[in-house]
Amino acid sequence: MNQLEIFRFALRGLLANKMRSSLTTLGILIGVAAVIMLVAVGEGSSQSIQRNIQRLGANTLTISPQFSGGGGGGMRTAGGGGNTGPRTQARQLSLADAKALTDRTLAPSVRSVSPVVTASSSTAAYGAASHAISQFVGTYPSYFEAVNKPVAKGTYFFNDDVLAARKVVVLGQTVVAELFGAVDPIGKQVSVSGVPFTVVGVLKEAGSTGMQDADDVAIAPLPAVQQSLSGFGSLSSIVVQASGSEATTAAQSEVTAILNQRHGITDNNPDYRILNQATLQETVSQATGTFTVLLGAVAAISLLVGGIGITNIMLVTVTERTREIGIRKAIGAPRSAILGQFLLEATLLSLVGGLSGVLVAFIGTRFTVAGIEPVLVPSSVALALGVSVGIGLFFGSYPANRAAKLRPIQALRHE
Repeated sequence: MNQLEIFRFALRGLLANKMRSSLTTLGILIGVAAVIMLVAVGEGSSQSIQRNIQRLGANTLTISPQFSGGGGGGMRTAGGGGNTGPRTQARQLSLADAKALTDRTLAPSVRSVSPVVTASSSTAAYGAASHAISQFVGTYPSYFEAVNKPVAKGTYFFNDDVLAARKVVVLGQTVVAELFGAVDPIGKQVSVSGVPFTVVGVLKEAGSTGMQDADDVAIAPLPAVQQSLSGFGSLSSIVVQASGSEATTAAQSEVTAILNQRHGITDNNPDYRILNQATLQETVSQATGTFTVLLGAVAAISLLVGGIGITNIMLVTVTERTREIGIRKAIGAPRSAILGQFLLEATLLSLVGGLSGVLVAFIGTRFTVAGIEPVLVPSSVALALGVSVGIGLFFGSYPANRAAKLRPIQALRHE
């Protein structure tokens, strides 16, 4: 009996009971589709987080004050989450701190330093329209490059605007849409908490980052915001851009040394924290990678269940076709032909289910799942399909071997 005949017998056996074959195939289909879809969702989630981090700049350090508790000088926590303890000399971040970080001798790895203040409860108005801006930022022009906020229309403000404390502002897309609609905002004046600001630019659309709308922002020169809205107190944060992605770690060390000296910190318990975007991106990549693998492993359980279904169906098939097996062996069919036929039937069931699962998963990745756009991972498709075929061979081997071992006389006597 040649291979073509074995394939023909196997195909005829599967088509003899289409309903049973379809149900068996469905188990593999669900397993393969689940593996591919969950891995795609994990990958999509990972890429979304990576994009959000990259929006802040891969070579950016964000310095912010870190205090906890109340009373006296307060309690403070280390930038990396270290021990806590009282510190009467705890200091807020100041403009002098930011200027100290621009020292090329002490911080050669630093490209730019942008002090930042944030005005709270800022409501902008233009004509009859008004909008409560989520973030009204006062800073320097270097901030735009450091946090990757390019201008789509008009221009950003310049150092001369900072020195003269000019009340000019660059608006995000959400603010523009709420205040101006289809009107060109460039050159128009908006009133921010009663203070007039002239719009000089519109930021390129950034999209949402989790629960926050990254386009609901306005950026103006630091002195203008301090004079009109926030007051001349401490800074909300300092954004430091390293000279390159490879220099981020060195820049962090230099910044730490300068701030420790200025704040009189002699232990490992500073009153500020430094967020390193490069380190954060690497950590998130590792965490989301583990999460994706875990999702795939959980979904793979359904493949195992599908394999058990194949075993059960093939055992029933062998029992039903015992007389057929006896007749074939009586007329000279070798054991290898019987074994090959039933193994091929199990493998075909898995292969058809696997291919159908790939198709279903491919269609599924065209849709957004829980706000995440799934990203199809080719390796997960190949792996899921390969595992489904392997499951067919593995779980079909016992029924096939049982059929091949039947003695012709016993098989022919079977009712």
